[in-house]
Amino acid sequence: MSRIAKNPIKISKDVECSFKEGIFYAKGKLGQMKISIDSKYDINIDQEVVKVIPINNINSDPNWGTTRANVANTIYGVTNGFSKTLELNGTGYRASVSGSKLKLELGYSHDINFNIPEDVKIECPKQNIIKLSSINKEKLGAAAAKIRSFRKPEPFKGKGIKYVDEYIFRKEGKKK
Repeated sequence: MSRIAKNPIKISKDVECSFKEGIFYAKGKLGQMKISIDSKYDINIDQEVVKVIPINNINSDPNWGTTRANVANTIYGVTNGFSKTLELNGTGYRASVSGSKLKLELGYSHDINFNIPEDVKIECPKQNIIKLSSINKEKLGAAAAKIRSFRKPEPFKGKGIKYVDEYIFRKEGKKK
């Protein structure tokens, strides 16, 4: 029995939600999103509450809580948005945004040009800080993980791209 899925999702007055033919629509001050919902579930929309209800009263389905979380993330995304911050650690590591590309200098013999996805906004307030923001949590996480994969932090000196709130476990180097 899912405890998360039973909880209703509270919505504010500036969010418009609708559910038609298996697709949930949400429109807020930051934009609009739609997600497809599995045919096993129905969504009841009241004035201030959205509930995900299984059609056949199958309370043991593990996707029930996941569906509720996806709907909640969609509503939260169009009202507040999501953001992640990456930090570059290393001598000469730089990042800059030019147009729709993120230019990364990460100690390789060449620069890396990363095409910024449509729904994601990237800005570089400093040369070693990358701020990503989006209304879609899934695309934001995928873009941040892709940027981080270009130079993952290594455990000896801590050089690489890491999340700001991430702790890098340090190892001791060779001993003589």
